[in-house]
Amino acid sequence: MFSGIIQAVGRLAARQMHGDGAQLLIAADTLDLSDVVPGDSIAVAGVCLTVTAHTGTHWHAEASAETLRLTTLGSLRTGDAVNLEKALRLSDRLGGHLVAGHVDGIGAVARIDHEPGGAQRWQFRAPAALMRYIAAKGSICVDGVSLTVNAVDDEGFGVTLIPHTLAHTSFSERGMGDAVNLEVDLIARYLERLHPGAAA
Repeated sequence: MFSGIIQAVGRLAARQMHGDGAQLLIAADTLDLSDVVPGDSIAVAGVCLTVTAHTGTHWHAEASAETLRLTTLGSLRTGDAVNLEKALRLSDRLGGHLVAGHVDGIGAVARIDHEPGGAQRWQFRAPAALMRYIAAKGSICVDGVSLTVNAVDDEGFGVTLIPHTLAHTSFSERGMGDAVNLEVDLIARYLERLHPGAAA
């Protein structure tokens, strides 16, 4: 599990295809890997990946064909920025919301408006099948970042990004039309499972 509070912005250093899957080499940037061992989980742009090896500055992970197909990892290019977060410890503060690292769908940046004080209002398009789980004032994970939904319409949702978030996540390198990984709030999914049709 993760919190959606980004710890570093890394980069895809290399990708080596193995059949339909791939081995990814991620440059960790400022992410501390001193306590990471093979088998640990790190979220990459909101996708939970298993560390297979690391050098202290870079780490390896395997991405299956399904992961490459259903997330933005399949379209990443060498040098692209990715949000990184190590898995939660039970003693950690939960500064965002509970995030599984299991992407529900791919959205896209639809609009960016600048607000006073350096904040920005971002509008995202989202798959129709996910919109039932997205609510104003609720939580959503975008590329691994825990965000509060400001508004919802027929095609997507809006959030406000404060200057700190813009400066310390890959949003600083994103723009109109860019694809993003979306994970809806776990509570919404479980509520529908317990009460079928409640989210309709």
